[in-house]
Amino acid sequence: MNTIHPTAIVSNKAKIGDNNIIHPFTIIEDDVEIGNDCQIGPSAVLYNGARIGNRVKIYQSVSIAHRPQDLKFGDETTYFYVGDDTVIHEFVTFHRGTQETGLSRVGKNCLFMAYTHVAHDCVVGDNVIFANLVQIGGHVHIEDWVILAGASAVHQFCHVGKHAMVGANSLVVKDVPPFVLSGRFPIKYEGLNKVGLRRRGFSNDDIEIIKKTYDTIYNSGFNVSQGIAKVESDFGTNQHVQDIIKFVRASKRGIIGR
Repeated sequence: MNTIHPTAIVSNKAKIGDNNIIHPFTIIEDDVEIGNDCQIGPSAVLYNGARIGNRVKIYQSVSIAHRPQDLKFGDETTYFYVGDDTVIHEFVTFHRGTQETGLSRVGKNCLFMAYTHVAHDCVVGDNVIFANLVQIGGHVHIEDWVILAGASAVHQFCHVGKHAMVGANSLVVKDVPPFVLSGRFPIKYEGLNKVGLRRRGFSNDDIEIIKKTYDTIYNSGFNVSQGIAKVESDFGTNQHVQDIIKFVRASKRGIIGR
């Protein structure tokens, strides 16, 4: 059974699971789907195309699946997906996709602190943290276990690799490869996210080989292509190194410098 405050405006066309709590003055439009055991805070708005998983907590004045801030958007049917167990704090804004991809998505067990923004056609992985005021532009891809510190921003079409951490007030204009710390202005590679890697069970041997990989790329006097070739020759059998090589080779904007 759901608990819906009498001042909430909830379409009878919306698909709502069980044991949800919908607080005062919330608006839920027709084409919305909500799983089970969710909390929807006061004055939140879930627009057409919102797809909410299970056990999601949405606090006051959140906006999910509003129309993209893209001048090419033509009211096509698109979506915004929110994974299970994600927490979305006050005044967060999530914009649905455009016809280019049809969706935006955030994964499971993520934390979005106050005033954060996910733009159209973005994909955010699982276990990601956006600290207060983080803003990401359209078509950004944030992989699993990334932490974006307060007031950082990610330029459209950029890619942040898994287990990376971006420092506060940073502006990401190039791709941030996996496992690294980055920060300053302009943004730079600052070493490995060792604390995060250890918390997530990476062995000392894996951390050391990841460090040697980035030392080769950033500190050996090679250009990026030469560094990647050397890394592949020396450490290419390690899965984490393979992930780094794949990321760098797929980068369209180039990776951050040192």
